[in-house]
Amino acid sequence: MAAAVLATALVAGSAGGVLGARSQDGGDLLDPGASLGSSSTPASVDRAPESVAGIAAKVLQSTVSIAVAGRGGRGTGSGVVIRSDGYILTNNHVVESAADGGEITVTFDDAEQELPAQIVGLDPVTDLAVIQVKTGEPLPAATLGQSRALVVGDPVIAIGSPLGLSGTVTTGIVSALNRTVNTPSEDGTSNPLFNAIQTDAAINPGNSGGALVNARGEVIGINSAIATLGGGGPFGGEQSGGSIGVGFAIPIDEARSVAEEIIRTGKATHPSIGISATTVSSDADRKGALVRGLTPGAAAAGAGLQVNDLIIRLDDTEVTSVDELILATRANKVGDTVTLTYVRDGQTRKVKLVLQDLSR
Repeated sequence: MAAAVLATALVAGSAGGVLGARSQDGGDLLDPGASLGSSSTPASVDRAPESVAGIAAKVLQSTVSIAVAGRGGRGTGSGVVIRSDGYILTNNHVVESAADGGEITVTFDDAEQELPAQIVGLDPVTDLAVIQVKTGEPLPAATLGQSRALVVGDPVIAIGSPLGLSGTVTTGIVSALNRTVNTPSEDGTSNPLFNAIQTDAAINPGNSGGALVNARGEVIGINSAIATLGGGGPFGGEQSGGSIGVGFAIPIDEARSVAEEIIRTGKATHPSIGISATTVSSDADRKGALVRGLTPGAAAAGAGLQVNDLIIRLDDTEVTSVDELILATRANKVGDTVTLTYVRDGQTRKVKLVLQDLSR
């Protein structure tokens, strides 16, 4: 990709040279005393703090480029400094190849600091990871906002290192909320990215792990995937295709919770009721998550749920699909007690159960 960018510059330079040669052939076209005057007003680089330029100047200090060398070769991505003592939030798919003895190098926006980093913890379930660099002075940490306060149409700014071009800033809006996107993983399977923020701000390979920022300069998402018309599938964090105006970010409300847990314990837990299920939506009278299997010893089995029970509510949240059941479950923590409402043989029933972590 870098070679392609360079080639574009060289082609433009060659075209300019040809045009210049033709101008010299027609001597009557030249004016030896040509002058276009000077600017009437002094140039200023000062920008209002609330402008895109002002917001970018602030957040760029907290956005880093990440280079990874590990199994499967080398790769690049982005990250966001979330604490002044060197903790950086990024995507799992950006750094996971370095988990078994690889190397991670972090470069800051001013390009004067290039530091080795260590993995604090990885979470493939949410495609998030935390790494840390050691410095002798505090780092400028980003301000984290609230993704639950977003509405469609809100302006956003994406900051990261697409194609290795560090400190790249693009703008757009929140195109949609609560998207479910299947993204490819290293083993060839796909992982669902739930509750994603969709944006038309240009996101390209290398933006993964970077910041999606609101108009107040607060990070409200971690850029993670793009839709592409290229080969290899429609979605991916590092697909070969470029931006077509459909990018996705992990909401910061979820990312904050996962990052806090990783920093505290080195891993993230994920609440589960212990079932496999399918979505039932074709029948107007039967919409929900239909139980197809139960994990022995897990919460649902212990509470007496059975195959073919139709789950229609978790606490106060209506459930009309498996995705909605997962989202409603993830709104809680491991150890929380929730109430499931389900239908069996035409009768609506309720049961309480304690959420467990079954992801390990």
